[in-house]
Amino acid sequence: MSFLQPWMLAALPLIALPVIIHLINQRRYQTTPWAAMMFLLTATRMARGYARLRQWLILMFRVAVITALIFAVARPLSSGWLGLAGGSRPDTTLVLLDRSPSMQQRQFGSETTKLDSAVNQLVQTLSTLGSTRWAVIDSAHREPQELESIDALPGLTAVTATSSSADLPAMLESARDYIAANRPGRTDIWIASDLQASDWNADSARWQTLRDEFQSFPQGVRFHLLAFPQDVSQNVAVSVVDSKRVETGQGAELWLSLRLARHGEAEDRISVPVTIEIEGARSLVPVELVGVQAELKDHRIALPPGHRKGWGMVSIPADANVADNQFYFVFDETPPRHSVIVAEQPAVGDLLEVAATISPDAQNQSTAELLTPARMTATAWEEVSLLLWQGALPDGDAAREVERFITRGGQAIFFPSPQAADTTFLGVTWDNWVEDATQQRIESWRGDQDLLSNTASGAALPVGQIELQQRMELTGEFTPLATLAGGDALIGRVLQGSGAAYFCGTTPEGAHSSLAQDGVVFYVMVQRALAAGTAALGDTRQLIAGAASPQRRTSTSSATAADPSTDEAQPEQQVLPTDTWQQLAGPESTLSNEYLYQAGVYADEDRLLAVNRPAAEDEPSRVQDDRLAELFRDLDFTRVDTELGREAGLVQEVWRLFVVAMIAAMMFEAGLSMPHRARSGGLKP
Repeated sequence: MSFLQPWMLAALPLIALPVIIHLINQRRYQTTPWAAMMFLLTATRMARGYARLRQWLILMFRVAVITALIFAVARPLSSGWLGLAGGSRPDTTLVLLDRSPSMQQRQFGSETTKLDSAVNQLVQTLSTLGSTRWAVIDSAHREPQELESIDALPGLTAVTATSSSADLPAMLESARDYIAANRPGRTDIWIASDLQASDWNADSARWQTLRDEFQSFPQGVRFHLLAFPQDVSQNVAVSVVDSKRVETGQGAELWLSLRLARHGEAEDRISVPVTIEIEGARSLVPVELVGVQAELKDHRIALPPGHRKGWGMVSIPADANVADNQFYFVFDETPPRHSVIVAEQPAVGDLLEVAATISPDAQNQSTAELLTPARMTATAWEEVSLLLWQGALPDGDAAREVERFITRGGQAIFFPSPQAADTTFLGVTWDNWVEDATQQRIESWRGDQDLLSNTASGAALPVGQIELQQRMELTGEFTPLATLAGGDALIGRVLQGSGAAYFCGTTPEGAHSSLAQDGVVFYVMVQRALAAGTAALGDTRQLIAGAASPQRRTSTSSATAADPSTDEAQPEQQVLPTDTWQQLAGPESTLSNEYLYQAGVYADEDRLLAVNRPAAEDEPSRVQDDRLAELFRDLDFTRVDTELGREAGLVQEVWRLFVVAMIAAMMFEAGLSMPHRARSGGLKP
């Protein structure tokens, strides 16, 4: 049994008062032998058994009255799973709210989403439990927002759905910082989530740090997880894989590639009507979906003459989750794909040139030029998409030129020099060459995004098949994309402004690795970086909701390079100010400070920006129960699984039941205590 005022249970010894009074009352009478009473005593022995039972019942009901009174004043709760009665009311309650697209799932025929249910249940539950201070940390902004009372929670913007993923470790870090800064008393942390695996980053090394830091707080911190583990069936998600404007002999066309994904195991064939809208003009394309995934490749749409750039949206009929039924895209004339190559070794330079100039699309020709560091200041960097650098890291004027190129949106991939050098660029350094064969196997890599992500069909790149003969150790601050069996990083990334720099611990030379020999991973890396750099040259850009948010930068050092999941968990955020953005498409109720987190199309002066949910949100994988328990190991943690659509609170006060029980006990005691009416009859005079 749980109680809101457990200190009142200290009065339970008072239930002994009726027994004590009864014993005292028995001691008040002295027994004196009297011969005249012998006949009366003999007559009453026959009824002694009933009288004794009656006295015990009266005593029991009197004890029950006092017990029920104490329990009622202690305010008992109906749900014992919480274990909330272990102490007094918490001084501070923090609510961590998952606003990711997966929390917008709903039951068929209902408008209530998982997020709505979570907010309603939390408000009712926490209103009952009470607290001195309230604060909410949402998955988008991750900054604590204090509340006057928990009843103000439903009216906040922080409880509306977004298109960005949640990052539970980062949200817990915000809670940790809040506790450390405000030094409250006992703190309760409530987490509302659907256990989406991509939101929890269960493999992140930060969980161990968080456990240690929360255990170190002297006031005590308790965690309560409100979980929605159920998957909603009959849900299909649509996303755009590629959109490009192509000039043909008949005029300009838009080539659109999209993907449909269905949750759960489904073998039946269904036809999904896909609506394609380009700035108001709509067309309907049926797509056959067999199994869990289908693709529409290079669907061609004729563009009006002179239509150089624009935006559009694909959508499917509403189902269990409306958040994944739309996807926005932008298109423009493709800028020239031009690369700059700086290589100490001519053989490596030739390999880099081949990978950069063989375009996967015949419509987009690629060019490359080989330069020396001395000639870099004369390069027209505003026309360059990608920098491929092999040798000692740039310094001096060359370093400043390269940093400006990356900051404005360019991409750069650095390969080490055959000779060890102590040059540092963007906080990263190469150490000595390593030839330990036992540490040369790639064990893990980021397959959900960036240069090593899976293909459009979902197949993984053969990164694990790369053979390494020699490599250089990476040190400094970076996000690891590929790590070795020993925990060292082979490929690291640093975001700088709107661009990115990638540092590879080996070269494509045959004496160092099989990158060029196998070719697939090496070529894909170069082409993806080239495409990202080219996109930055144009007037359109595809953005992942929340991935370009202006948050504090937290990089990963080589000491934690064994944790590839930290890329999603603590990215070095690209700061994109939204002051000049204008919304062209998307939810009309979106506030300007939410543009980075809400799917839609936005205009930033002459640029068009399409913001969409991350691809991981379309994968309904959940954190396993044993893994979740491990994340909160050694912490005061309680989990409750709730249901979609439930409106009632998680706990209810049942003190009224004890009041009724007390009244009933008093009535029974009164009935037993009443004197019996004398029987009529006897001798008549």
